[in-house]
Amino acid sequence: MIHLFLFAALAASEPQTVLVEAEQFSDFGGWVHDSQFMDQMGSPFLLAHGLGIPVADAATTVEFPASGTYRVWVRTRNWVATWNAPGAPGRFQVLVDGRSLETVFGTENALWHWQDGGRVEIAQRTVRLALRDLTGFAGRCDALLFTTDERLAPPNAEPEMAGFRRRLLGLPEDPEPAGEFDLVVVGGGIAGTCAAISAARLGLQVALVQDRPVLGGNNSSEVRVWLQGARNIAPWPRVGDVVAELEQRRTAHYGPDNKAELYEDDKKLDLVRAEKNIRLMLDCRVNAAEVRDGRIRAAIAQDTYSGRRHRLAGRWFADCTGDAALGFLAGAEYEMTLPGHMGRCNLWNVIDTGQSTEFPRCEWALNLADKPFPGRSKDLQGILSLGGWYWESGFDHEPIAKGEYIRDWNFRAMYGAWDALKNVDRAYPNHKLNWAAHISGKRESRRLLGDVVLTKEDLLDSKQFPDGCVPTGWPIDLHLADPKYEKGFEGDGFIAKAYYTQYPRPYWIPYRCFYSRNIANLFMAGRDISVTHEALGATRVMRTGGCMGEIVGMAAAICKQHGLDPRGVYPEYLEALQSLMTAGVGRPVPVPELGNVGRNVARTAVVVTSGDKDPDCSPAALVHDGLADVRRNELRWLSHARTPNWVEFGWDRPQRIAAARVISGYCEGSQVVEPIESFVLQSFEAGDWQDVPGTDTAENREVVWQVTFDPITASRLRLLVRTTKIDVSRIWEVELYEPAGLISP
Repeated sequence: MIHLFLFAALAASEPQTVLVEAEQFSDFGGWVHDSQFMDQMGSPFLLAHGLGIPVADAATTVEFPASGTYRVWVRTRNWVATWNAPGAPGRFQVLVDGRSLETVFGTENALWHWQDGGRVEIAQRTVRLALRDLTGFAGRCDALLFTTDERLAPPNAEPEMAGFRRRLLGLPEDPEPAGEFDLVVVGGGIAGTCAAISAARLGLQVALVQDRPVLGGNNSSEVRVWLQGARNIAPWPRVGDVVAELEQRRTAHYGPDNKAELYEDDKKLDLVRAEKNIRLMLDCRVNAAEVRDGRIRAAIAQDTYSGRRHRLAGRWFADCTGDAALGFLAGAEYEMTLPGHMGRCNLWNVIDTGQSTEFPRCEWALNLADKPFPGRSKDLQGILSLGGWYWESGFDHEPIAKGEYIRDWNFRAMYGAWDALKNVDRAYPNHKLNWAAHISGKRESRRLLGDVVLTKEDLLDSKQFPDGCVPTGWPIDLHLADPKYEKGFEGDGFIAKAYYTQYPRPYWIPYRCFYSRNIANLFMAGRDISVTHEALGATRVMRTGGCMGEIVGMAAAICKQHGLDPRGVYPEYLEALQSLMTAGVGRPVPVPELGNVGRNVARTAVVVTSGDKDPDCSPAALVHDGLADVRRNELRWLSHARTPNWVEFGWDRPQRIAAARVISGYCEGSQVVEPIESFVLQSFEAGDWQDVPGTDTAENREVVWQVTFDPITASRLRLLVRTTKIDVSRIWEVELYEPAGLISP
C-alpha cells in the first residue's frame, strides 16, 4: 500500500521535503512500536528488540513529489552512549528501493538527534523504504526526513519539532473533537478498565483512553505481571466483581511458562467492547489538558501511530495512568519520593533449545564478569532467578523524565548477565534468551493528593475511616536496591530487595483517597492515589487498584445522579455509595433453563453425604434448598472427605427421574471457577450402586452442568464425585427432575 505524505512545497521547482514517521510504516517487520517515552523525546519510535538476533526489516512505500537529489536525516540515537559505553549496539541501515545508504545509523550521540544520512538520488517518485537492523540489540528510529533544501536543519526540540511534524504530515493545528462524555478514564490498566466498565454499567457515557494496543497495563501480555491483592471481602463482598471478570483463569509463573496467552488480552478487550456506553480509544496517549477554574474541561489524546490529536470533553475525569499523567497536566497537587522510590522492571526469561547456542559478547552492557547476580550462584532456584521481579532499577532517578534511561539500564543488566553466563561462565550451553519486555512494569512515580493522604501509620494502627471502601490484601512492600548486588553500581542498582512490613489485613482504604483535593472533577485509581510512599507499598497491587476503579465508577454514577463533584459524595451520599458497593456492578453468572422437564424431586429428598466440612456453616441441606445464587459462596455445601466423596438423595417411595443439573465451583467476584471435574450419577439397585447411563463425566469445566437421560426409577440416588481441583467438592445445588408431564402422587 502506498502512503502519501504532505510536502513542504507544492511546486516542483521549489525545495521539496518529505517526512516519514517510523511508527507510520505499513510493515513493522520484527521492529516493535514504542510509545512509552514520547512525552520526553517527542514521538513514538520503532525499536529493534531482537535479543541479540537482527529482526526483520520494517518497510513502507512513499510517494515523493518529484525525482531528484535529496539530503537524508534520520532521527535516532546511540542508546549506550549515555554511559560512555563502548560500541554502538543499536546500529541499523536505511534502504531506499533496496539499496542501503552508506551511513550506518544509531552510532553517534547519546541524545535523540537528526543524524546526517548523506544524499540519495530519487529516480522514481514511488519509493520503497526499509529499516534494516544490524544487531538485534535495541536499535531505534523515530523518523526519516528527505529534503532538497540543503539549508534545512530539522528542529530537535519542542515546541518547534511538534509544529514541524504537524506541517509536514498535514495534521491540523487544533485537536479534532472526539465527543463529550460523562466520564473520561485515562489509562487502561486494571484500575482504569474497572472504572470504565463500572461507570458504563451504571449508565454513564464513558471514554476509555489507553496508550497501548492492549488493556491491563502490567497485567497484559506486554509486561506479564499477574494480579495480587484482595477483592470480594466482607462486609463488601461485591467490591471486586469486575476485577474477577478481567482476571486470568490460569496462574502465571516466572520463566518461560510466563507466556503471553496467559494474560488473555482479548478477554479484557471483549469485556470493554461489550459495554455499549464505552468508547474505547487504544493507542492514544493523553499529553495535554484543558483546564479552567480548577476543572478539567477536556483531555487531549494523540494517536501514537498517525499523530492525530483528539479532544475528549467530559464532566468528570479519572486518572488511572499510574504516573498521574492527566493530573500533572491539569495542575493537580502531587508528591513524588526522590530518591529511594520503587523502580521499574523489564521481565525476561530464557529457554532450553536442546542444542548448543552462542551469544555475542556485549562489551557495551553492564560488566558482570566478576559480579554476583541472581541465577549465577544458583541461589533463587537457579535459572528461574533470571529475569524475575527483582531485576528492577531506577530507585534514585526521576522515574518519568529518565524513563528511557531506566528501561535501557534494565536492558544493559539483562544483556550483561547473559553475556557473563554464556561467555564467561560457559553456563547454560543450550539456552537462549527467549523473551524480554520492552514495555516497563512500573511501581511508583507521582501520587496525586486527595482530602485524605493514607499513611503507613494508618495501616499499622488499623485506623478506621467511615468511608473505607477498598480492601488491601498485600503487606507494605517497598523495593530498594539490594545491597548484596549493588557494589560497583552504587546509585544505579539493578537488583531489588523487597522490604516487608506486616499490618492487620484487610485494611479498608477511604474513598477520600480517590479524588484530587484541588482539581474539582478529577478522580484517580491505581498506584497514583492519595497515599504516602510507604502506604503505596500496600495499595499499589492490581487487584486493589481494580477495586479502586470500581469505586470510582460507582462514585461517578452518584455524581451524575445528584449533580455533584467527587468531594460531594462524602459525606452527603456515603450511604448511596455503600448501597452500590453492596449490590456490586459485576455480571451475575447465568443459570440456564433446563428445558422440558417436570418437578425437581431433589427438593423433597432426605440428603446424606460422605461428610460435611462444617455442618453449621455449610450443611448438606444447601445442596437442595433451591438457592443457586453462585455469587454467594456461603450458599454452597463443602465436603469434608477428600475425593471421592458423595451426596445421596433418598425418598420413602420410588421416584421417576429423567434429568439432572449440578451447579458447583467457587465464586471469585462474579467469575465462578473450579467446578467438580469427574463425577457420575448412580442409582441403588439390587443392593449395589449402578451408574445412570449418560451421566458419567470427566474433565468437566461447566459451572452449570446438566443432562437428560432415559427415565429411571429409584428411591436412592447419589452424585459420586471422583476428582475436583483441590480434592474438596463445592456444590451450590443438585436438581433431579421428573419427566415432563408426569403426574406425581
